[in-house]
Amino acid sequence: MTYIDAPSEDEATGAVADLYDYERNRVGYVPNFAGIFAHRPDVYAAWRGLINSITERADFRRYELATLAAARARRSSYCALAHGSVLAKQFYDDETVRTLPAGLDETDTAIMAFAEKVARDPTSVTKSDIEHLRDLGLHDDEIVDAVLSAAARCFFSTVLDALGAEPDAVFNELDPQLRDALTVGRPIAPAR
Repeated sequence: MTYIDAPSEDEATGAVADLYDYERNRVGYVPNFAGIFAHRPDVYAAWRGLINSITERADFRRYELATLAAARARRSSYCALAHGSVLAKQFYDDETVRTLPAGLDETDTAIMAFAEKVARDPTSVTKSDIEHLRDLGLHDDEIVDAVLSAAARCFFSTVLDALGAEPDAVFNELDPQLRDALTVGRPIAPAR
C-alpha cells in the first residue's frame, strides 16, 4: 500500500486514530494515503485546513478541474482517480470526464491548461497566460484559486507518490474506461 509502515486501524491511538476516524467518516474507509500521514497527523490536519480554505471561496467544479489537470500533469493516479471520480459523480458523465478537457467551454479548457502548466513548470507561466485568463472573463481571485488548487495538488501528489501510496482498491469499481483514463501513474492497489 505504501513504502512505509503505519499503525493498523486497530493499533491507532490519539491523533492517528482521529485521522483514521475522520477519513472513515469522510469516504467510508481508511484510504491508503492515511498510513503516510499517520506519521504526521499534524501535517494532514494542516493540509485539510488548506484545502478547506481554497474550496470555501473557489468555484468547486473549477477547483476539481484544476486539481484533475494538476494530478494528471504530475502523473498521480491516486489524485486523478479521486478527483476524476468527484467530477463524474457531481458534474459530468463518465465519458466527459474520461475525455476532459474535450467538451468544456473555452474558459474551463483554459483553466485546465493553465493548472497543468502550473503543475508541470510554474516558471513557464507568463503574464500573457494571466492576461489570456482575464480576457476570458476570469477575475484575479479566480486565477489565484486555479494556482492554489494546482499547487496544493502538487504537494499532496508528490507526498503520496514519493512514499509509494497505491490508489485505493475502491477505484477498481469505476467504469473500466474511466478508470483506465484516470490511471496515469501507479496502478490501483489490489483488493485486501
